[in-house]
Amino acid sequence: MARFPRRRSGAITAPKPRTGTALVRRATPSASEAATDVAVEATLRKDSLGRRLRRGSAKNVMVMSVAAGLVGTLAIPAYAFAPGSDGIQFGATAQTQLTKAAPQDVEVAEDVIAAPISEDGYDAVSGEEIRAAEEAQRAAEEAAAAAEAARQAAAQEMTSYAAAASEYTPAAVYGSADPASVYSVAQQYLGVPYVYGGATPAGFDCSGLVQYVYAQFGISLPHSSAAQGAAGTQIPVSQAVPGDLVVMSGHIGFYAGNGMILHAPYEGTVVRVQPIWTSNYWIVRI
Repeated sequence: MARFPRRRSGAITAPKPRTGTALVRRATPSASEAATDVAVEATLRKDSLGRRLRRGSAKNVMVMSVAAGLVGTLAIPAYAFAPGSDGIQFGATAQTQLTKAAPQDVEVAEDVIAAPISEDGYDAVSGEEIRAAEEAQRAAEEAAAAAEAARQAAAQEMTSYAAAASEYTPAAVYGSADPASVYSVAQQYLGVPYVYGGATPAGFDCSGLVQYVYAQFGISLPHSSAAQGAAGTQIPVSQAVPGDLVVMSGHIGFYAGNGMILHAPYEGTVVRVQPIWTSNYWIVRI
């Protein structure tokens, strides 16, 4: 440990060196050493300056980044961070939502074909064509009227001829007019053609057939389906047997059993047996 000099009446005494200790005095540096020291100091100053410049550049970059962030924040629209912007008054309308709807695809089946396109055509008709059509219509009406007049005349003739069918039929050709016997005679005229107003085997209508058959049993009936139906006694359908009369509005015939009827149906047909086609009928026994 070094010893400090004692303060005595203002004088300072230098300490004595220890025995064996040599004091070494640094010699004055040479020119080369001085140049080296200068170069080292310059290098140290340059490194210090570089570090300061780098720190300054980093600070500048940081300042610029912060400034850019502030500018970007100020550029945001006010409504982007306005309080209460999530309220219903700020929501999109239904019309707006429709405009944002995703696109839709329409698929058409392969077997679908285009509808045919039709065009209306108009043909001009001359006056001569119109007059010719009117004349043809008039001729057709006259022909129909003549045919109806001829039919009515024939019906009148046949009706007057058949009105007294009993005069042309021997009285009581057959015995009792029980239903079975009546039906047996009626079957003899199957296939006779229908003739309006007819009451002979040359041609029958519905009531003419019934009148002619009963005349052969000595029973005179009028040539009318309604009058013939009123001439007998109505019985239940369940009690009907072949030979009874099947009466309906405007028509008459013989019951053929099993829901069938023997009759002269209508013009263009013949006397035949067929199922009764309606439930609106009743049974009469003469």
